[in-house]
Amino acid sequence: MGVLAHGYGMSGGEHWYPSVAEELAVEGHEVRVPDFPEPFAPEAGAWLKELRAETEGARAGETVLVGHSLGGVNVLRLLEEHDTVAEGAFAGVVFVASMNADVGYEALAPFFSPGFDWARIRGAAREFRVLHAADDPVTGGRTPEHIMRFVTELGAAARVTASGGHFPSTGGSQLELPDAVRLIREVL
Repeated sequence: MGVLAHGYGMSGGEHWYPSVAEELAVEGHEVRVPDFPEPFAPEAGAWLKELRAETEGARAGETVLVGHSLGGVNVLRLLEEHDTVAEGAFAGVVFVASMNADVGYEALAPFFSPGFDWARIRGAAREFRVLHAADDPVTGGRTPEHIMRFVTELGAAARVTASGGHFPSTGGSQLELPDAVRLIREVL
């Protein structure tokens, strides 16, 4: 099973989310793409509650979490509170254009505070993957720092493309993301 967490200002029915869900469903995988409340005025607790509800009852060892942009931060918080003793570790996590530290949007600051418990997060999944574009306008000049934090703190394997923006960037649309599908398949 896969659970895909969308980013800020988006919904589960936009961009590449439906095509990824469809492609994996054809292979026999259940994929959930929830809509988080108030995507343009997100509240960290409400987003986490919705993600928690989507993973409830799923076998963690057979579940891959995919977080795009702010959805990746939401996934980090879910992993941080996950009870690995009772439920086991998740099969894997794929972060797409995600960040792991404040990127300067005041409204999103509560998602990053307090800091992350990286050791606890690392123990909550068996494998981690990162897909990020070097020209991501959201993480900007700090893109390498975000990628390397995932690599060093979680042992993530990273795929960095020269272009792609934020998959998509503001005002754009991207209906397919084959690189994400490949990374998800690696951890399924």
